[in-house]
Amino acid sequence: MCYIAVLCYFLFFAEMFGRMDGGQEYHYNLVPFKEIGRFIRNYHGLGFWTVFYNIVGNIIGFMPYGFYLPMLFKRIQGFFPVFLFSLLLSLLVETTQLVFKVGSFDVDDLFLNTLGGIAGYLVFCLVRKRRKNCEGA
Repeated sequence: MCYIAVLCYFLFFAEMFGRMDGGQEYHYNLVPFKEIGRFIRNYHGLGFWTVFYNIVGNIIGFMPYGFYLPMLFKRIQGFFPVFLFSLLLSLLVETTQLVFKVGSFDVDDLFLNTLGGIAGYLVFCLVRKRRKNCEGA
């Protein structure tokens, strides 16, 4: 529950990510890899932390979701269900940002967030395998 509260804060309210600035025109991106490419091309001008927060932060932010989802719901134990639920949660977040004009709708975020959910699931699989090996020893 704490994870969801922290995620919502960073996705909808964190001023450090420009979430509360109502004075500027709303932007959205529907072109895959456009913003990722822009961040990589402008790395030197934007700085390490800006690029890190935008690219790696979107992945890391969804890793706990992919990790805890199969732990909490036994029916969601496979790669495809975790992929689908990660994509759907990310789509819900991005659509909420679009409707309420908080943050920005970005198709690249859908990709990065879903990748984070998958990475979390892979960590879950490694931990589960390790636990089974330890219990059998």
